[in-house]
Amino acid sequence: MILTRILTKKLTSFWLMSLVGVAFICFLTAMFSFVQLTYAFQQQKVSELEGMLQQQFAVTVAPEEKWQLNNWLPPLLHAYQAQSFVLTKGNVTLFEYKALKPQPGGVQYSSQLENGLMMELALPQPFNKHEVSAYEWMILLVGCLAVMLFVRFGFRWFSDQLNGIEDLTERANLILTGKRDKALAEKGHGRPRMINRAMTQLLLELHDAHKERARFDQFIRSNTFLDAETGVGNRLFLKNRLDALSNSAGMMTPGVLYLFEMEDLDLLNREIGEQEVNEILSQIIATINQILVSKANIIFSRRSYNQFAVVVPQISQKEADQVAAKLLRVSLSQIDSLLDTPDDFLHLGGAYFKVGDDKDALVEEAELALRSAQFQGGSSWFMYDKGAVDGDLSKGSVRWRSFLENVLVSKRVFLFSQPVVDSDLTAHHQEVSCRLRDTQGNLVRATLFLPMAIKCGLIPQIERQVIEMVLFDILPKQNDTSLKFSINLSLDTLTSRAFVRWLKTTLLEYRHLVPRIIFEINEDILVHHQDVLKEPLDMISKMGAGICVDRVGQQVVSTEYLQRYPISLIKLHRSIVSQIHLRAENQLFIRSLIAGLYGTDVQVCAEGVEVFEEWQTLQILGVSAGQGSFFSEPIEEV
Repeated sequence: MILTRILTKKLTSFWLMSLVGVAFICFLTAMFSFVQLTYAFQQQKVSELEGMLQQQFAVTVAPEEKWQLNNWLPPLLHAYQAQSFVLTKGNVTLFEYKALKPQPGGVQYSSQLENGLMMELALPQPFNKHEVSAYEWMILLVGCLAVMLFVRFGFRWFSDQLNGIEDLTERANLILTGKRDKALAEKGHGRPRMINRAMTQLLLELHDAHKERARFDQFIRSNTFLDAETGVGNRLFLKNRLDALSNSAGMMTPGVLYLFEMEDLDLLNREIGEQEVNEILSQIIATINQILVSKANIIFSRRSYNQFAVVVPQISQKEADQVAAKLLRVSLSQIDSLLDTPDDFLHLGGAYFKVGDDKDALVEEAELALRSAQFQGGSSWFMYDKGAVDGDLSKGSVRWRSFLENVLVSKRVFLFSQPVVDSDLTAHHQEVSCRLRDTQGNLVRATLFLPMAIKCGLIPQIERQVIEMVLFDILPKQNDTSLKFSINLSLDTLTSRAFVRWLKTTLLEYRHLVPRIIFEINEDILVHHQDVLKEPLDMISKMGAGICVDRVGQQVVSTEYLQRYPISLIKLHRSIVSQIHLRAENQLFIRSLIAGLYGTDVQVCAEGVEVFEEWQTLQILGVSAGQGSFFSEPIEEV
């Protein structure tokens, strides 16, 4: 309420000064009028006395009759409170009067009358005749009290009126600081009320506009990357995601690619209708998603009218065989419960891949596996085997837990940082990643141990060690105190109450370093767990750390979360960035995303920049920072 007090004091001061000025002028005018009136009244008395004397001598016949002045003049002079009176004619004094108790000062009157008469009269100051009584003092006191009460009432009235301006100021401040939702919720009692209602109306329209923008973004992404009938990814979506899982050296992670194909789906469409077929496909897709719900970062797309593709990264070949058999069995049971189909209606072919495999060859191998399944007769599955078993992934959960716990106890977690550069190629921040070292001294990549750490429930401990190493070792040793470091946090970490309590205590202890830390959260996690993540993310933001959303664009989701969380940076997924200079649909998505961020402080960064053409196109589109092998490979922090 600072603004209200300032304005109230200023307006009240001006009002009081004006009131005092008017009162002073009125007082001076009244005093001047009073003095002039008393003098005029006294002068009137003197004039009356002169007239009476002239009349007296005009009618006097005998000289002895002049002594009649003693009969009426002394009482009159006494009533006038005259100090002295002398009436002369020539050198002869006709009458003289002096008060019993003469007072100094007064007003002297000297008049030349008719018949040679000369009058000299001394009267007291006219305004000295009156003495202020107790009753008059009481009236004066009551008047002063009335003025004070009126001023107090005016002060409170001004305060009440200006409280509305304070409410408007608070709402305006919330709008300027980007807290538009809070400004909309706190309508208050702003005055002028017309302005307050106008602000509310504009905030409502802006809120609707943001929703429309988010829906429009999702519409663009849906029509670009999703199949209109089933809602899963289309062929372009599959191509982008496979590009994101690979680089020039081949696939960056092990996994499996499944191809589903339904025989004679077009004939079935003509028999039962398109709507019924789409309902059947939707139920089959829901069943497959339910089976793969525990798998992270799966890719589900429709390659053609009757063929679907599923990519499951971070899976061993033994588990891939089990999943293939389960997918076929559950899908067939779902289809059989809905309608009668031939025995060879559904076929599944899979191709297992490891790190370094070519993605184009992978698709060909999956198609060969699908054809082999079709040649077997009946609804069956076939896995293309080229001896691509990843020995590390084939370890059991018990061995992985033992390895990870040993690494945490011996602190064999090693940090790598990769620079994120601005458009002028200066460092925006460093993204920190970690790798583990086994007993033989070999580094275990994050794409291999992270799924296992999540499966074993040890990811919070690993990410806690990463944060400690950044706060205790890296930041204090940096010469550039403005350089920031970003750290990735997983869902298990953010939903762990013990970790959140530890993080809050640690950030309070090292609050001088907190502004140099950025925490990154996966977009898919942020969208599907908004209520759970609201509290920890608000805590991180209030502590002064930045919040970044990475892998933006990997999934087709709404971007309304950008208005809900205090996000300062978003990172585009490498599937959007890959060959961006050749893909108009990805460019359209980036333009729409950046347009939706207009008026906010959110910056857009691109991951996986590998060639100059990609970086050049991203700069033209308005992306403010980039990260990838084009700038630098991850470097170990020592």
